[in-house]
Parts: sequence; structure tokens; C-alpha cells
Amino acid sequence: MTTTAAGPLTAGADADAPAAPRRSRAPLDPRLVREVHAARRHVALTVALGLVQSASIVVTALVIARLGAQLLVEREVPEGTPGLLLVLVAALAVRAGAVLVEEATAHRAATEAISELRGRIVVHAARLGPRAGAGRGADLTSLATTGIENLRPYLVGYVPQLMLSLTVTPLCLLTIYLLDPLSAGIALFTLPLVPLFMILVGKLTVGRSERLIADMRSLWAQLLDLVDGLPTLRALGREKGPEKMVRTLGDRHRSSAMGSLKYAFLSSMVLELLATLCVALIAVNIGMRLVYGHMDLAPALAVLVLAPEIYQPLRNVGSQYHSSTDGLAAVGAAFEVLDEPAPADGTVQAPALRGATLRLRGVSVRSRDGFAPHRAELEVRPGRVLAVTGASGSGKTTAVQVLLGLLEADQGTAEIVAADGAVTDVREVRRRSLWEQVALLPQRPVLPPGTIRSVLLGARPGAEQAELEAAAAATGLDAVIAERGWDADLGRAGSGISLGERQRLALARAVLSSTPLVVLDEPTAHLDGATEQVVLDLIETLRGEGRTVVVIAHRSRLVETADEVAVVEAGR
Repeated sequence: MTTTAAGPLTAGADADAPAAPRRSRAPLDPRLVREVHAARRHVALTVALGLVQSASIVVTALVIARLGAQLLVEREVPEGTPGLLLVLVAALAVRAGAVLVEEATAHRAATEAISELRGRIVVHAARLGPRAGAGRGADLTSLATTGIENLRPYLVGYVPQLMLSLTVTPLCLLTIYLLDPLSAGIALFTLPLVPLFMILVGKLTVGRSERLIADMRSLWAQLLDLVDGLPTLRALGREKGPEKMVRTLGDRHRSSAMGSLKYAFLSSMVLELLATLCVALIAVNIGMRLVYGHMDLAPALAVLVLAPEIYQPLRNVGSQYHSSTDGLAAVGAAFEVLDEPAPADGTVQAPALRGATLRLRGVSVRSRDGFAPHRAELEVRPGRVLAVTGASGSGKTTAVQVLLGLLEADQGTAEIVAADGAVTDVREVRRRSLWEQVALLPQRPVLPPGTIRSVLLGARPGAEQAELEAAAAATGLDAVIAERGWDADLGRAGSGISLGERQRLALARAVLSSTPLVVLDEPTAHLDGATEQVVLDLIETLRGEGRTVVVIAHRSRLVETADEVAVVEAGR
């Protein structure tokens, strides 16, 4: 379907804050590992690198202990054992290389995982259709842009330290046990204090990350909705009011963020002090036994080198706890969207619309107040112009969306009657095979970024300059091009030109597309009386080309130019 909008139906964001996403209680969300390939590969590589670092740490500790004992007991300088020095340098180099590889791959894996999740969110939101996105379009935008970025510190900082705590800590503890069981017992007794204090800190921060991401999504949704509606507010002289609400949302977001940072710094300080005291207990015990001759120097030095490594990964996990809550909240929000059931696609190839008839039979779609539309009956015949009319809120756009397979009706059916008389339910056809034959122009066209020329060529790649000029002349776009030029840059959603000029550009794209069905949703809503005649002439041109046109219209001139009129009503 050739369309000039991000979605056929765009609604403003709900003013209320979105519900806090469901966050997994596990430190590593199993859905992330199970369904995101980049995250799964990152976890496996981190475990392997953790084992490499564990071996390097153990070798380093044993070599340092041996060299230290030789120097202090046997008075033998390290230069006398070059083999041990080479082993020490190699172990340190391997550990440094493993750390560098881990950091480099973590950033790459985070980027790939975020990109994969973002793409899945966008694709799934499109599959959910306009009804599922109504009132939450800006919220989905904020989630797919800034919200999902909270996964980066989670995958880069928290997950590697979590994997190290599962590899380095047990292996170092096992080595200490083989060297000195008493020190291993002290470490084993004090080690649970670290997660215990992590839980206590977590009790203080529970729910804070969910509220933070909900506040951020609400703020972005409000801002995006305000920016989209700013021209209308300015035209009505009400552009001075909404800044109070934006300021309130900003203050709430800042307060929530600063509170999260406060607890993050507090947790880091507590865990640092706790780990230092735990290592000190082992060191004091070893020192006293060395003084009284109850322990050899070599294993004592090895234990002193290994003791900090036991607590270091857990201490880092605790300091990264804030990143974990933010990341898990982002994962929960993402899968909350992905878990919404999407309508199943059909399996039948759509018939050619050039000679086909589309019709609705008793279609009703639930709305807040009942059904809109209610028992809609309309028939779109090939080569004809159908005007769909009705009161505001009666479901005109919704009826057309059901006709095109963008929504499923709660009652009734949408059908395609092929030229040979075969009837196919719209739900049974592959949506893409149907949409490829449709050019859709919604009320508020959203255009891709680029120049005017590139935006037009997007509707028909390879079109000649003469074809572009003819389409521009047929829609009144030639006046805009004469003022700005073919290579005038357009920003996001066609920013840089007025809403009426965007409408003309979208109409020119519809003309350039060779689709047999053209759907125009209030095509003159943002045009003046003089330009309205251009649209009427365009409809006549499309009819002359044998193309089918569906016009959702309020204005009487649009209704009068149609071959047939269908009235849509709401009901209970």
C-alpha cells in the first residue's frame, strides 16, 4: 500500500502516564536471552571470557605468591626464574585482552540487541493496526527511541559483571579452599553479606525505575503530541498554555532521575565499604597466623591476591543495580508491546483490484460509546468514485480501514469480489498483496525525510522528470516547487513546508503511484477554496484513468463529484 503516513490513523497521546511495565524478577530476563539473538550471543561470550579471566586470575595469584615467597624466604630475586615472570606477564596480558574483548563486544552486542528490539517493536506495532496504536502513538515512539536505550548500560555494565560473579567468584573461592580452608570459610561466611545488602538497597529502589521510564515515556508522549499540534494551537492563540504541563512533567522526571542517582551512589558506597571490610577480615586472620608461624608465606600471599577478586564481581553487580532495574524495565516495556496478539495474516493472494469490487456487509466496530461504524454497508466498484460520508465520530475512517484489512470488524465482513465473481474475505488475503494495490492518503500525511524530488520518486522509483512535473502540476505542487525548488530538503514528517503544501505533495505521490485503488481521507481538510478545485480536478483525472477512488468527505463539493455516496452511522 502506497501511503504517506506512518499509520493510517494517528491520534494524540494520552495525557495520562502509561502504566509501569512489568519487570522480570530475574537479574537476567529470560525473554531477552531467549528471543534476542544478539543478547544470547553476548551472554555466551561473556561466560567464556569470564572463564578465561578466572584462569588468568588464579595463575597470576599463584605466580605472585611463588615469586614473593622466593624473594622473602629464600632471598631469590625474580630475575632468577624468568619462566615464572613470562607466565605472569602472559597471564596479565590474557586477562587484559579478555577485558578489552568483553568491553568491545558488549557495546556492539548492546547496539545490535537494541536495534533488533526496536525493529521488532516498530514492525509489531504496525501489525497491531491503527486501533491498537490509537492514543499511544507517541508513547510507542518514545519507547522505541529513548526508552529502549536503557538496555545499553544494562548489557554493557550489569550483565558482564553478573556473568563474572558466576565464573570468577566460585573459581577463586575454590582455589582459596585448596590453599587455605579457613580463609575460604571466612569468605564463604561473609560473601552472602554482599547480596544481602544489595537486597536491602533494592528494597529502597523497588519500583523507582518503572516509574522513571513511565515518567519519561509520558513526557516524550506529551512533547511529541504538543509539537504535532503546535500549528493548530498557534492558530487558535493557545500556544502559551501547555508549557505549564510540560514544566510539571519535566520537574517530575528530574525528581525521579535524581532520586534514582542518589540511591545508585548510596548502594555503591555501601558495597565498597562492605567488600573492604570482608577482605580485611581475611587479611587480619592470615597476618595473625603468619606471625605465629601457623601458615606458610606462599599460600598466604596467593589467598591475599585472590580474596579481593571474590568480592569484586558481586560489588560491581551491586553498583550496577540501578542499570539493571532500568534495563529490565525497558525489556518489560518492550515485551509488553510484543506480547500483544496481532491479527493473523491471510494466505490467499489478493485478486487484482483493477476489476474487483470491495464491499462491507453489516460491519460494526466497537468504540467507547457503542459501535462506530454500526452495520455499515458500502460497495466500491471498479473505476468509480465513492464518497463515504457521515457525522464526525461515526466511523468513516474506521470503515475504510476494515475494508483495507487494517482493522478487523467486531461484526460483519469485508469482502473482495474479483472480476470473475469469486468472493474472498479480506481476512483471508495476504495483507501485503492487497496493500500493494492501494494508495492511501490520510488526513494528516506523514512524509519521509528527503528532498521534494526524492519524496516523489519514492512513490514511483525511476519516474521521468516529465512525469514528476505532470504530477506536480495536477496537484498544485508546482507552485511550491517554483518557490522552493526540486531539491528543497524536508525534515521529519515533511517539516519545513506547511500542512497544505504537505497535502499537495502527498496527493502528487498518490498520482504518481500506479495503484488501481486510491483512498483519500478528507483530502481538502487543509486546503483553501482555490486549491480545493485542484483536488476535484485530480479526482476527475483519476476517474478518467480508470482508477477506483474512495473519498472520505464532509464537504459537499467532494460528495457531489462522486459517482456513489455511502452514509456511515454510529450506533449502540
